[in-house]
Amino acid sequence: MIEAAANLLARDGSDAVTTRAVAAAAGVQPPAIYRLFGDKDGLLEAVAEHGYATFFAAKIVGAAPRDQVVDPVDDLRAGWDLAVEFGLTHPALYALMYGEPKRGTTSAAFRAGMQVLEKRIHRLAAAGRLRASEQLAAALIHATARGAVLTWLSLPEDRRDPALLTAMRESMVTAVTTENSAVLDPGPAGAARALRAALPEQTTLSGAEQHLLGEWLDRLADGEETPPATHRE
Repeated sequence: MIEAAANLLARDGSDAVTTRAVAAAAGVQPPAIYRLFGDKDGLLEAVAEHGYATFFAAKIVGAAPRDQVVDPVDDLRAGWDLAVEFGLTHPALYALMYGEPKRGTTSAAFRAGMQVLEKRIHRLAAAGRLRASEQLAAALIHATARGAVLTWLSLPEDRRDPALLTAMRESMVTAVTTENSAVLDPGPAGAARALRAALPEQTTLSGAEQHLLGEWLDRLADGEETPPATHRE
């Protein structure tokens, strides 16, 4: 039933995905859909989860082998390109997945896909190549890829210029990484992010010491300054 709904969505658009049409395509009676998914919205939620699983499988196939040394910035570009390509190849499914906030985002496939992105970002941080915090970087990468796809799909075909996608990707790279900086590590903030990324792997410090050091590194990474102490006369 999920595959039948996904096929209808891809072929005829979201308006074609009715419980009656899905039941007919799947060779079942309409009550079966209500019994398994509750209603049409529950079915669409399942289709979105199916989309995230398909996307995750594409990420795994497109990932570099573990023993292959890949520049983390190039790896970031490849992951962003893969996300955009998936959206352009499956426009109706992508619009269902990302057109409504949080649809399908509680699924295991969505979380697994986000972990792939988080690992890419962590490698950037560990190499001293991350300009923003890992959390902000994830939001920026996700937002630019989603925005690129949805903007592209909203344009008339004669106005779809591939330069748009390249410009958005490179803007993301500039905002997130230090690739275009004169120095690899932009001062204390970059060094703090690199050390913060490696902190969970060390065993010298106690749990309390790790927590305290983590707070200090987060503050340095975010560029927060401690107000100067005031002295009473």
